[in-house]
Amino acid sequence: MTDTIEILLKKALKKLSIECPDTIVIERSRRPEYGHFTSNIAMMLARHLKKAPLQIADSIVGAMDEKPELIEKVEVKAPGFINFFIASQAFQRIVSKVLNDGKDFGRSNLGRGAKAMVEFVSANPTGPLTVGHGRQAVLGDSIARILKWNGYNVDREYYYNDAGRQMRLLGHSTYIRYRQLLGFDDKLTDDHYQGEYIIDIAGNIKEQFGDRFIDDPENEIFKKSAEEAIFEDIKRTLSDLDIKFDKFYNEKSLYDDGLIDDVLERLQVKNATYKKDDAIWFRAGDYGAAEDRVLWKSVVDEATYRLPDIVYHETKYKRGYDLMVDIFGADHHATYPDVLAGLRALGYDTENIKVLIHQFVTLTRAGEKFKMSTRKANYVTLSELIEEVGKDVVRYFYIMRGMKSHLNFDLELAKTEGDENPVFYLQYAHARISSILRNASVKGLSNTDDADLSLLSEEETLALINTLSEFSEVCILCGKTMEPQTLTTYLQRLATAFHKFYTVHRVISNDKALSKARLTLVKAVQIVLANGLNLLGVSAPERM
Repeated sequence: MTDTIEILLKKALKKLSIECPDTIVIERSRRPEYGHFTSNIAMMLARHLKKAPLQIADSIVGAMDEKPELIEKVEVKAPGFINFFIASQAFQRIVSKVLNDGKDFGRSNLGRGAKAMVEFVSANPTGPLTVGHGRQAVLGDSIARILKWNGYNVDREYYYNDAGRQMRLLGHSTYIRYRQLLGFDDKLTDDHYQGEYIIDIAGNIKEQFGDRFIDDPENEIFKKSAEEAIFEDIKRTLSDLDIKFDKFYNEKSLYDDGLIDDVLERLQVKNATYKKDDAIWFRAGDYGAAEDRVLWKSVVDEATYRLPDIVYHETKYKRGYDLMVDIFGADHHATYPDVLAGLRALGYDTENIKVLIHQFVTLTRAGEKFKMSTRKANYVTLSELIEEVGKDVVRYFYIMRGMKSHLNFDLELAKTEGDENPVFYLQYAHARISSILRNASVKGLSNTDDADLSLLSEEETLALINTLSEFSEVCILCGKTMEPQTLTTYLQRLATAFHKFYTVHRVISNDKALSKARLTLVKAVQIVLANGLNLLGVSAPERM
């Protein structure tokens, strides 16, 4: 609809010999008395034309040729808005399109087949995924779904490090627990990982090998056993959220393949590094970052995390990705600019890297907050949260607030089975429509192919169809902004419009023709609800 309105405005401007702006803003009206769509183009042109916006708006409307069938009328309102009223039959055709497109309704070709990678979670295998990891996991998977829906070829990737200090501490923590299980009085320090999962891993080693490694703290079995067990737990938790990765990329391979040395050497050749205080520094400030950063500590002969992150991102370019989406927690806001600076120093255009930062999660139960620390084991695992409230609630709650906002995950609300629970509200709308359709089948009204959609003309009915028509626009907007919350907000509005329609109008009545028309409409609503919930990874039940 917006395309048709834009063409109409452009033709009128051409007829008036007015140069068309680069962007014509067309928005949905917030109030029905101002039409269905509105444009502020007259106010945008006022300064350039040195005329009053109302005068310009009147001229534009007067210059419009015969209006398309879908536009019923056009009005000008102060201070210069041009408002468009859409004809009922145009909305009625939306219902037919939804039914014809079915599971594909709302898809777009925004991405035009471009190759995209979404990197998310990327937690090192040092412990179970926590509630904090969950937000990133659901955001990443939802964004990947939305990009694919909008015509991108999408890969999901998990990047992790199985070397370095954290993994050494993990191995040593397992060794100490192993010694304790053998009766020794070894103590964990504050630096060690102290969760019960370490005891379970150590117990498996003891059961399989007895005391064979009692005096061998550096044996690879401790780190390897812990890593394998924890990664299996991570993958199982992600699977419970219906999240699957196309690739797990190991940081260690960057060293094994010589890529770390290669990038460090190339940066040195470009004079992008210098030596100072037994370290190799990157001139990050010369490439858009806040200040110079250490890439390599000569004292310990080890890279800082920024260097392998730069190298890893270069592999994304080499693998041919047109769009690279990185999803990080708020604790990364000061570090990712250094990685982008490193890529620029290597000669890459970083415009195709989209870094999305999400804020932290607070989990509350009965008004009390949980503190989360993987090392101290004072945390709630993501798996425990899924078990308590279910996959659908977890996924929806993580994305019903914008990623830039702190998320308070309210367990009491999450476990509520009523309209105040937004997940229940949406799923109940879908299930209610299924119930209506089952009832229609019993009454011999399952075939609605001959429905007369011109009967869909009541105010609540047209308002519902108008909301239906927004779905494609919302999907494209989500594809551009990569903010799933926009979709959750839309689905709530759609469910509200359906409930209002259902309250006012009986879908199945003694009027067979009207019943068929309304059944066709609720089928369309159900399709859009299901498509939207699928994009969020939430199920659309037929019974509740």
